[in-house]
Amino acid sequence: MVNKKYKGSFFKHFMIIYDPRQDGKVWHKLIDILFIAIAASICGLNEWEDMEIWAIQKEEWLRKYLELPNGIPSWSTIRRVFDFIEPKQFEKCFAEWMNEVTQIKEGTVIAIDGKTMRGTANESTGKKAVHIVNAWCSENKMILGQVKTDDKSNEITAVPELLDMLFIKGCIVTVDAMNTQKDTVRKIVKEKK
Repeated sequence: MVNKKYKGSFFKHFMIIYDPRQDGKVWHKLIDILFIAIAASICGLNEWEDMEIWAIQKEEWLRKYLELPNGIPSWSTIRRVFDFIEPKQFEKCFAEWMNEVTQIKEGTVIAIDGKTMRGTANESTGKKAVHIVNAWCSENKMILGQVKTDDKSNEITAVPELLDMLFIKGCIVTVDAMNTQKDTVRKIVKEKK
């Protein structure tokens, strides 16, 4: 399943993500869906419906890089794919891609914080809202890596996991009060050397 249109670092890192969908029921390539969702997120869109609208508006541009054999996937397809893929594998691919494409200078501020994603809870199914801990690079104005947690209280254990994915040597790392834990501080100091 090699995309013949674009062979860049995004595809190098994300083509390895396992697609758990049943072959006979797949209308859209996993890599196309991932590219659309990440590109839309980079443009500041965090709602599934907004990602679909953005992709429809940018279809001509997207077709320069993606095959899109069945057009733009619906917002519900994009959401379902993110429900099915393995979060840890996605997080690792994303962090490795960010480490490759970003230039982090010494003294760059990296802010680590958790956010609860709006629109991810579903009361009828009992699904809790998704909580993400991310590392924000203020100079590049982008997220360098992120880790999904079950809830805000698990943020303390997620921060060291996130730090393991990042190259923070020479950077200034900030965390909120909840994450001023001895283990977190030790890991930051160790990684900076």
